[in-house]
Amino acid sequence: MIRNLTNRIIIISLILIFALWIDFSQKINVINPLNDETLLTHDLTPRLGLDLQGGLQVLLEADVAEGTQIDADQMEVAREIVQQRTDALGVNENNIQVAGDRRIVGEFPGLEDTDSVLATIQQTGLLEFVDTGDFRPEEGSTIKTDYNSTTPPAEGETVYHTVMTGAELESVAVAPGSRPGTYQIDFTLKSEGAKIFGDHTSTNVGKILAIVLDKEVISAPSINSAITEGRGTISGDFTSESANAFAIQLRYGSLPVPLKIVETRIIGPTLGADSLNKSLIAGLIGMLIVALFMIIYYRMPGVVAVISILIYASVAFAVFKWFHFTLTLPGIAGFLLSTGAALDANILIFERMKEELRNGRNLSQAVDQGWTRAWSSIRDSNLSTIITSVILFWFGSTFGATIVKGFSVTLALGVLISLFTAIYVTRTLLVMFLKSFKFDNLERWFGI
Repeated sequence: MIRNLTNRIIIISLILIFALWIDFSQKINVINPLNDETLLTHDLTPRLGLDLQGGLQVLLEADVAEGTQIDADQMEVAREIVQQRTDALGVNENNIQVAGDRRIVGEFPGLEDTDSVLATIQQTGLLEFVDTGDFRPEEGSTIKTDYNSTTPPAEGETVYHTVMTGAELESVAVAPGSRPGTYQIDFTLKSEGAKIFGDHTSTNVGKILAIVLDKEVISAPSINSAITEGRGTISGDFTSESANAFAIQLRYGSLPVPLKIVETRIIGPTLGADSLNKSLIAGLIGMLIVALFMIIYYRMPGVVAVISILIYASVAFAVFKWFHFTLTLPGIAGFLLSTGAALDANILIFERMKEELRNGRNLSQAVDQGWTRAWSSIRDSNLSTIITSVILFWFGSTFGATIVKGFSVTLALGVLISLFTAIYVTRTLLVMFLKSFKFDNLERWFGI
């Protein structure tokens, strides 16, 4: 039998209470009792995937000549830039990943303004160092430059000269600033860029050199001194986060390869909601059928299994909400499949236990022996499922199969949590029932 049964019951109760608190909350605020200040706010709104809440899925492909070699680093840089651009548009919970050697898959759940996203992710991204003379343009403003300009300036419109482009950058790094708590951007240039930059800064000390991405001003620092060694510093009111974000813009301002849209798929929110409702109804019906089977066939242990599965479902959903795992239809399928794995562990224990009872052992011995003999099968079956989930996750990540990836994540998490319920919860509840009630008719209560 189990030692410290009371402690185990208390632990299970605390875990269940905390899980239910998360399950039925949309946001958790931790308040300092001394001054009523909010110490922590954690959003617990379930994150639904594209197939459940609707949105946009887009398939991008490198727009280069057939046979052109594209290295994996270029595609990863392109993915990161697309991610940053869509984040900047305020598109939440987007998922951008490389698929194969020249494609990128983008998913935007809940997206309504599809046109702006499609326009933004295709932009090549031109980074320019622009001479604006004594004029300091505001950050975020748009200016016209003479680089690759195909249209004449409008009457009264000012056109600034592009000294060089981001193609001349060799490296960019964030470093501590001259004042405590501030940061600056250090950059080095290629040999040709170093000469261009050196010549310009030598003759324009005190002037403004604007840094422009896609004609939008990112920063407009003054030239404090001639920069002839191919190295420079951009100083400003940077925090650690803004300095790193700016460094990424400088480092990856231009897409390393142009992208074209191969396919778009728009899912309406009504279709997503309908899919979610049907999934929940199907899952509920399945759970009820399984619960009835367990109770009818295994009697009292079946009741224990149903309680254990309900605890498992509460804990699993709390984990998904707390860590913001995105729920998709394949993900829900993986969760339901892991529920079957949790029941399978209970069935193995109960069948072994019934064998021990038939062989004349008392209830206490039957529970201990049933668990001991079932453990190796439970361990091996769940381990093989986890290994399969890892393989599926790798496949989904490598080839952009988000459906497979979502299925594998929820399946693996569900199996791990089901192991906890089988090892800790089911056995504890079973022993608690045996100590609380006297079972004279084993055939009636255990179905032997």
